[in-house]
Amino acid sequence: MSQILIIYTGGTIGMMTDPVTKVLKPIDFEHIMDNVPELEKLNCKIKVHSFDEIIDSSNMNPAIWSELAGIILSNYHDNDGFVILHGSDTMAYTASALSFMLENLGKPIIFTGSQLPISAIRTDAKENLMTAIEIAKSKKGDRARVPEVCIYFDYKLFRGNRAFKYNSSKFEAFRSPNYPILAESGVHLRFSANDIRHPQEGTELIIHNNLVSDVAVLKLYPGIGTKVVETILNSDVRGIVMETFGAGNTTTDSWFIDLLKGAIDNGKVIVDISQCKVGTVELGRYDTSRQLKDIGVANGYDMTFESAVTKMMYLLGMFDDPAQVKYYMEFDLRGEITVS
Repeated sequence: MSQILIIYTGGTIGMMTDPVTKVLKPIDFEHIMDNVPELEKLNCKIKVHSFDEIIDSSNMNPAIWSELAGIILSNYHDNDGFVILHGSDTMAYTASALSFMLENLGKPIIFTGSQLPISAIRTDAKENLMTAIEIAKSKKGDRARVPEVCIYFDYKLFRGNRAFKYNSSKFEAFRSPNYPILAESGVHLRFSANDIRHPQEGTELIIHNNLVSDVAVLKLYPGIGTKVVETILNSDVRGIVMETFGAGNTTTDSWFIDLLKGAIDNGKVIVDISQCKVGTVELGRYDTSRQLKDIGVANGYDMTFESAVTKMMYLLGMFDDPAQVKYYMEFDLRGEITVS
């Protein structure tokens, strides 16, 4: 019988309306179990690790990601899979971060949550939780079907570092336009085997806990001024995620290119990702991105914003040399980039 560890961090799934103030407040996991008696029918052993202080996902940070990684490491050999209950607002950030922090992962880590509290009449929480556990315990032979960090929401399983939250008012909260879903739940639970990554045989799980959050974001818009760009590029950070237009294009004004080059020459790593949710950055395809390639801006290809930020944090913790950080920003590490 499979054994699954549920890690309860917080989120809407574990909220209940205060009868006096009508404000949603967190509840302990025992109340969640009371609302899902069907868990006993899953034919697996379930253990629970609940955070001492339940966290609203808006307060998520790298220290908590390290705590999560430590919990997984401590319980890795005793469990067949993990389900992490997490607020949906920053779920894609946490899933992306853990995908980089957990090297050679051989077991499923399934993030889920809900748009409505588990006690609500029309809640999506029960289905999300039940199927996330089903996926976490699914095996083919003696191997996990999905040994990845994933997000399960509204009948779909996404690679964690490929998904982002796009809707706050529908059960279909997440999308992954640049990579196929890994599984879909309906009458049957169907896995897309060819799209799932597996670790190399004989490799052991390695935890990378040193995340460096010295990362700034430069989002371009028509008319962005010199002062704004200077302030961001001159800030006390080592990495900058630059959100550009279309296939990675920016203004070709000399002041802008000169500021980028100066930041790179001073040891900062700048990665170019698109503001478009579908498609990829193609540095050098247009004249408006050729100079970026020439001065050493890293190509973020089709990474999500969440993946680019957390990957930068991971690599800044791994390497002091900006050239190495840039190299691996452009390198597919955990399936976060489409390799043509």
